[in-house]
Amino acid sequence: MNKLMLKAGVFALSVISASVMAKVSPEEAARLGQDLTPVGAEMAGNADGSIPAWTGGYSVTADGEIPMRPADPFADDEILFTITNANLDQHKEFLSPGQIAMFNKYPDYKMNIYPTRRTAAYPQEVYDVIAKNAVNAELVAGGNGLANFDKHVPFPIPANGLEVIWNHVTRYRGGAVQRLVNQFPVLEDGNFVPVLLRESLVFPEYMQSGRTEDDDNVLFYFLQEVLAPARLTGTVLLVHETIDQVKEGRRAWLYNAGQRRVRRAPNVAYDGPGTASDGLRTSDGLDMYNGAPDKYEWELVGKREMYIGYNNYKLMDPSLTYDEIINAGHMNQDLIRYEKHRVWEVKATLKDGERHIYAVRHMFFDEDTWGASVVDHYDGRGELWRVGEAYNTQFYYHDTPWNAAEALYDLNSGRYIVLGLANEESEFMNFDIEPERRDFSTSALRRMGIR
Repeated sequence: MNKLMLKAGVFALSVISASVMAKVSPEEAARLGQDLTPVGAEMAGNADGSIPAWTGGYSVTADGEIPMRPADPFADDEILFTITNANLDQHKEFLSPGQIAMFNKYPDYKMNIYPTRRTAAYPQEVYDVIAKNAVNAELVAGGNGLANFDKHVPFPIPANGLEVIWNHVTRYRGGAVQRLVNQFPVLEDGNFVPVLLRESLVFPEYMQSGRTEDDDNVLFYFLQEVLAPARLTGTVLLVHETIDQVKEGRRAWLYNAGQRRVRRAPNVAYDGPGTASDGLRTSDGLDMYNGAPDKYEWELVGKREMYIGYNNYKLMDPSLTYDEIINAGHMNQDLIRYEKHRVWEVKATLKDGERHIYAVRHMFFDEDTWGASVVDHYDGRGELWRVGEAYNTQFYYHDTPWNAAEALYDLNSGRYIVLGLANEESEFMNFDIEPERRDFSTSALRRMGIR
């Protein structure tokens, strides 16, 4: 009965006008750092101890040069148990419908469950910003924009689904970072051709000049360059992500190597095709979900415990080859670590009159990072179509939670796509870049395309 009352109360809050549910009182915000972590997660563990209390996360100060790839600090952890088709019924309450569907489609599918380690940790300056946002940030434009907001996580104590979405979209990912990673569109038989990408993500506050009036309505800058294979080399995408994308749509430009021209790219949004994804990912499917939220109604279902990919250091091991990680049907599940964590559950339903290939997105966000960890995608007939998983990892030298990789599985075709692996590359994550605003201009795009 108590659970039913809680769900009813959460649903009631989720349908109240988004413009009303925003900043909280100073008394409520004072819970941050007390019974709530500085980002808004429950500080305490769960009743049976399978989820421990958060005690500050996992942070390490490097002695000398910082390694490009953090070593696995939990390599000695033993598997608690393995979920297979034989014992699936015993564990369904901690899985999403999409995760369950993977077992039903692939007889060899399994999930290795490890001890839960709440490793998420951020710099103190990020905690300070979040505390300030809690009493100041507001939703505007029907929930499609933010006001009185600073950098990251506007709503650490969310009251509706839109606030959870904004927390995911604005979460801290190092402030300014460049990465060299591969994207793998995988055929049903397991064959693939890697697409090598260099990506830069920079929030204006982390520019050398800091945020200026030129950054009005800009949330972050994103630059993506295709380096391989040869047929795609030279394609460059530049995005100025806006805070209110209904007031001012995402500014995107594309340099096409074949045309040798920089052109506006209005289709880099919503269900436009993702870069070099072979039709397996939409533009708003990168990072599990991104972009303007205006096409959906966002219902905050509540909180639950769930098995999600976590502390996946093994997926970054440079001794592994891509052939060892990428299998037919799904990734090599022996290399993926799952743990039980609490997640925020949000259901996005396409609004009447709007169009998108996904009619429903059932989303699960890790409470300690606000990162989307599992997303089930449904088509216009209401049938489960694609299953997305993020493999969370703490980059502990930089106090930055992010993903070792993310995957999206197509249950109909048997194909899937993986983004984020760099095991065979000499470079990987660079959190120490010093970006300048001119690096994210259309002029810079032309220069990159020409060289």
